[in-house]
Amino acid sequence: MVQTFSPRSILLCVVVLFSTNVLAISAVLGIDLGTEYIKATLVKPGIPLEIVLTKDSRRKETSAVAFKPSQNAPKSGSYPERAYGSDAIALAARFPGDVYPNLKTLLGLTTDDSIVKEYAARHPDLQLEAHKTRGTVAFKSKATANEEAWMVEELLAMELQSIQRNAEALAGSDSSVRSVVITVPPFYTIEEKRALELAAELVGLKVLSLISDGLAVGLNYATSRTFPVVNEGGKPEYHMVFDMGAGSTKATVLKFQGRTVKDVGKFNKTVQEVQVVAGGWDRTLGGDALNYLIVDDMISKFVETPAAKKASVTAESVRGHGRAMAKLLKDAEKLRHILSANVETATSFEGLYDDIDFRYKITRADFEKLAEEHAERVAATVQKALDVAELDIKQLDSIILHGGSSRTPFVQKQLEKIAGSDKLRGNVNSDEAAVFGAAFRAAELSPSFRVKEIRVSDSSFYPAGMKWTNPQDKPQQQRLWTERSLLGAAPKEVTFTNHEDFSVRFYQQVLSAEGTVDRDTKVLTTKNLTASVASLVEKGCSHPDIHFKVKLRLSVEDGEVEVDKAAVECEAEVQEKEGSVMDGVKNLFGFGKNKDQQPLKDGEDISESASTTESTDTATTSSVESSTTSTTSTSASGESPESSPVPKKKQLVVIPVDYTLEKAGIPALSKAELTKAKERIKAFEASDKSRRLREEALNQLEGYTYKVRDLLDMESFVAASTPEERATLEKKAGEISEWLYDDGADASRDALKAKLKGLKDLVSPIEKRIEESQKRPELVKNLRTTLDQTSTFIDTIKAKIVEAGAYMSSLSSSSSSTTSSTSSSVTSAPSEEAGDFEGLEDEETTASTTATAAVEDRGPVPPLYTLDDLKEITDLTTSVINWLEEKLAEQEKLPETADPVLLAKDLVEKTKKLEKAGMDLAMKSVRNFEKNKKKSTKKPNKTKTKKSSTKTGSDDSEPTAESKDGENYIKFGEDGKGPTAEEIEELIKRMSKEQQSNDEPRTKHDEL
Repeated sequence: MVQTFSPRSILLCVVVLFSTNVLAISAVLGIDLGTEYIKATLVKPGIPLEIVLTKDSRRKETSAVAFKPSQNAPKSGSYPERAYGSDAIALAARFPGDVYPNLKTLLGLTTDDSIVKEYAARHPDLQLEAHKTRGTVAFKSKATANEEAWMVEELLAMELQSIQRNAEALAGSDSSVRSVVITVPPFYTIEEKRALELAAELVGLKVLSLISDGLAVGLNYATSRTFPVVNEGGKPEYHMVFDMGAGSTKATVLKFQGRTVKDVGKFNKTVQEVQVVAGGWDRTLGGDALNYLIVDDMISKFVETPAAKKASVTAESVRGHGRAMAKLLKDAEKLRHILSANVETATSFEGLYDDIDFRYKITRADFEKLAEEHAERVAATVQKALDVAELDIKQLDSIILHGGSSRTPFVQKQLEKIAGSDKLRGNVNSDEAAVFGAAFRAAELSPSFRVKEIRVSDSSFYPAGMKWTNPQDKPQQQRLWTERSLLGAAPKEVTFTNHEDFSVRFYQQVLSAEGTVDRDTKVLTTKNLTASVASLVEKGCSHPDIHFKVKLRLSVEDGEVEVDKAAVECEAEVQEKEGSVMDGVKNLFGFGKNKDQQPLKDGEDISESASTTESTDTATTSSVESSTTSTTSTSASGESPESSPVPKKKQLVVIPVDYTLEKAGIPALSKAELTKAKERIKAFEASDKSRRLREEALNQLEGYTYKVRDLLDMESFVAASTPEERATLEKKAGEISEWLYDDGADASRDALKAKLKGLKDLVSPIEKRIEESQKRPELVKNLRTTLDQTSTFIDTIKAKIVEAGAYMSSLSSSSSSTTSSTSSSVTSAPSEEAGDFEGLEDEETTASTTATAAVEDRGPVPPLYTLDDLKEITDLTTSVINWLEEKLAEQEKLPETADPVLLAKDLVEKTKKLEKAGMDLAMKSVRNFEKNKKKSTKKPNKTKTKKSSTKTGSDDSEPTAESKDGENYIKFGEDGKGPTAEEIEELIKRMSKEQQSNDEPRTKHDEL
């Protein structure tokens, strides 16, 4: 029977096939999303782990986006110009209300969060407001006054889109970058991770996985190292990754170990394992916090200056001034970086506030005094991670430093005080280790790449559990995971006593200003639990024996709760099935039921057993004769249900339960809101693209006007153009130059392209004349050379054809005498009684005599072509010569300012035609020789007499294009090109030489 497939199955197979192919050719991206900087690494076949550079060729991009307000009111459907990275920060002093830095700290937080309030205070000009449905952070932009407020996820999506665009430029035009792995700090809650995933989704990025900062650094650390094998007696290594960046400080304890596992077949392999043991953090301790220490010190000293006192300037007024704060923040970061290598530094501001100038000086000692409380927080972060891991500082093998702020002198002093200088390690790239780890993880998850096998296990970092109401209407709560639980670990099975549909709320315990807070993450709601329990009751289950069991685990990608299985089950008595196929097979091989295989009891008559055997044999015989008889006999031999009741046994009955698992917490965007957000970003991107194309057209037009000015002064251009043409061109270029600085500044792309086309239409004919006059002499020379070579070749071949014809005429006149001579030289066949080797000497003598006669008069070399073969190339040569002479005569009559009639493309075309005709002729002879040689090889030499005759008739043998070692003299097409004239001539010489060698006598036989 032919198996058929439904259209749906076929469509599914096609989708899977094409989706697999798409994944196989796509590049992947690892992104280290920092508070101050974003770094990205691309992985593509041929491009392993390469940093994605910014448009300014920097290895990291400042985490900021800005809207540059247009001078005129924006047109309907258009958006302002966007700037990213350092370009955006440079606009902060001019447009502080449209520059959005450090957005990472605001993800997944509501506007009433203390972190959001502090951000708003530090950036007073930003119009921060709550999203109308989610309550999260959104910004109203002055540059897009007609648009709704931009969600923080939308702004971050724009930054990710910029990184994606740079990555695709590195990967090449034939590659797309859609799959990413992004680093997240360990303190990110489920809500913050969802906000990051939403930002990626808005620009079409698929998040393969989120990876904690510490694990990403540890993964990069493990790529070039091996660790003790624990199942062979080795002890794991414990390292701490201390990561202090711009926004926060994290300490992550990692366990590194090797493990021998089963490989393909009977082989074993050793894999490396990196596991997060615990983490500690301080969400607000970072480079930004240290910058604000300097900013606050600047403000306090500024208001104490005589000029500020005279103007009654207060600290609050300065902090509320957007431009002043932007200037102070920018210089404070520079000062902090300088203090890491120098003991003192200074800066000055012109018109900082209310046209008051200010000069500021600070020493490293002053800075460390300002940061005394922050130094104590460094030690607290490290100790928290050790406490959760239940380890002592002495049990750590090393502390790996990562993050720009970890290089701050007082931070390293604190770490040395805690662990000693011998444990501090700078053996990873403190800026790029995390992004390389993320890219390695992306390559590992992608089917396109094969990397070193390193098994990683991230941590949940937060306790989590569930809440529900039991059948007695009492609220219940149970913790399922601790802060040390691993993502992707074996599922946990939870048993409920509820027999009616109900809901379970999963939560995450998060630390906040108010203490520990249980924040809902997901809600599990059953759909058919009541009906499933009723079904079990009908099967004989009692309510106390019915249990609802759910298997739960934390997703390895983002730590979300996932349900592996949900079902009700109980043990019920069910009847054993009789006469199944399996029972029949067991009985056939003598493995029937126990009652049929019991030994004979004492006193039991053995004849009964014998009669049973005899009956069975009879039934078997009957089955061979007739299937109907066999069936009847078998039925009759069985026991009736009335005589023996079917036994019952206890069996576990399981019924799957349908459920829904929905996200809880901050409301998700509706489908309409999500579509609208995507369309807004697409429209913004289209507006940017249109602006870039217009600017390119403007630059091309402006550059071409300068080119025209230069052309009008060139001697070659003046010689090839008329005065009228130059006057028209000069006038046109002048008009366009004036237009560019007037109305052209705001002209559309189409108008700019039209102006450019008008100029090119005037310049192109003149440039073509110049180009033609420069190329023509060399091309004419090449064509004449090709014609001379072709004519010589034709004349040579014709002469050989005439010579060969004359020889063949003389040969035919003496054919009768040659025939009689040949007949007399034939040796008689040996007698039947002779031995196998008898007559060999006579044959050799005969062959020698015949070959000697051939050498004396072998005639000229047979021609390679016939006159018909030469007709096409002869006609072509004649037509080209006539055409060339005609066109040269016409061209000589024309002045330099006239359009040429003898064009370079025509000369090239004629030359190629001649070369192709010559190559085709050469290849034709080669193919003929190859074909004839194969035919001659297939003819067997039946007798020794025929061998001798073959040697004698050497005049009729054909030359071959192969050497004795089986290789061609000239290998055509190796480089994708045809043979040159020199190669064809060499081929003819070699084939002629081989023909002559074939004519030489062979006086020896092969060895026997």
